[in-house]
Amino acid sequence: MDEKKKQIAEGLLQAVKAERYGHTFYLMAARTTEDPKGKEVFEMLAHEELHHMHFLRNQYDSILETGELSQAEKLDSPTDLTGMSPIFSDDLRARIKDASFEMTSLSIGIQLELDAMKFYRAQSDAIDHPEAKRFFNELADWESGHYQALLRQYEELKEDFWSESGFTPF
Repeated sequence: MDEKKKQIAEGLLQAVKAERYGHTFYLMAARTTEDPKGKEVFEMLAHEELHHMHFLRNQYDSILETGELSQAEKLDSPTDLTGMSPIFSDDLRARIKDASFEMTSLSIGIQLELDAMKFYRAQSDAIDHPEAKRFFNELADWESGHYQALLRQYEELKEDFWSESGFTPF
């Protein structure tokens, strides 16, 4: 395998591992949150991470077996997570003082998505293969959407959470 393809394969393998961690985290978050919308959204995020993992694994296998990326592998469209409260229902605010798990999940999810976004951008920048560049950029954009949704939800809730939990200096 030439150096360029080896670089792509190594990036794909790292990405598969990261997507597995994301999948595991979002499944745990879905099982633990008491918010019905949060459960649904975390399950959807877990499903998307699993889809990414399979896509990347199949690309990795294709590079190893054929020396080329698979043209048959495609990414689905990302789920729409727009709006002011894209992760949790408005009911979460009523129990915000007891929402430590949900706020922690948002914080961890934000970091996971930020790391994934940066990783995919770096992979795209580092390789000289048009198809790999395209899908690494597509994945970076997808993770950016997750990141923005989690961050928006966190920002919407943090002042109430801090205040109700006694974290504010006032």
